[in-house]
Amino acid sequence: MLIRVGYEMVFQLPAQTAMTLLLRIHPSREKDIRYQEVVIEPEVAVEAFDDSFGNRCERILAPAGTLRLWADAIIHDSGQPDPVLLHAQQAAVEDLPHEVLPYLMSSRYCEVDRLNSSAWELFGETTPGWPRVQAICDWVHGHVQFGYPFARNTKSALETYVERTAVCRDFMHLAITFCRCLNIPARYVCGYLGDIGIPPIPEPMDFSAWFEVWLDGRWHTFDARHNKPRIGRILMSTGRDATDVAFTTSIGNAPLIGFKVWTDVAEKDEGRRMKDEEVSRCAQ
Repeated sequence: MLIRVGYEMVFQLPAQTAMTLLLRIHPSREKDIRYQEVVIEPEVAVEAFDDSFGNRCERILAPAGTLRLWADAIIHDSGQPDPVLLHAQQAAVEDLPHEVLPYLMSSRYCEVDRLNSSAWELFGETTPGWPRVQAICDWVHGHVQFGYPFARNTKSALETYVERTAVCRDFMHLAITFCRCLNIPARYVCGYLGDIGIPPIPEPMDFSAWFEVWLDGRWHTFDARHNKPRIGRILMSTGRDATDVAFTTSIGNAPLIGFKVWTDVAEKDEGRRMKDEEVSRCAQ
């Protein structure tokens, strides 16, 4: 399956502004990209680097005025829903690799210390491993109400647990926190997720959040908001929570005045056609 993904962001900058961008497709999916075009208007110098989580980042110094960030890509995907491995096992903490230990700890939006007792009361009797993580997703999905009016950029897992209202990232923060309380490494994930294989959703498309847990020696996908296997997740970035994967970070005031995201099944020849058009433009 070929999936077309992209975004457009428009900022109105009152002054020259330093920005960090996490808008690239994750390096682990670069081999699947069939076509990609990225535009920054006006043109500025771009410094690319990988952060400590392995995400592809960019730094720019944008001039005052209108800044437009735009990208369009065609990427190959298996077209299969998220795998479900019911027998995946949870490792003892002493057997975990060093690199996953940070995903057991509290972070900005995931207060492990403050939800530890509640997590064990709710899920302590569940079967460790995949069934326990699924029980967490079932509980969060069933007890928290989704709605864009509930968005608040300071909302933490504990506040979501108390208020029982959330947007996408809040569902993940709460589920991640419960997992960490139960000694299951869990990390926050951002990327593209379109309405592929499901009835179209009327709301405008947006970037999506889900989470991954460490079972049987690797990361596995879970989604407490949708709580069902989905097709066409395109990974962009991972981190301890939303703090680590902000799509744009500006040092100074940077009002966002335009925002659009697209992700859908591409025509079979669309990637080749768009690549040919790119080559033609370069030859002119």
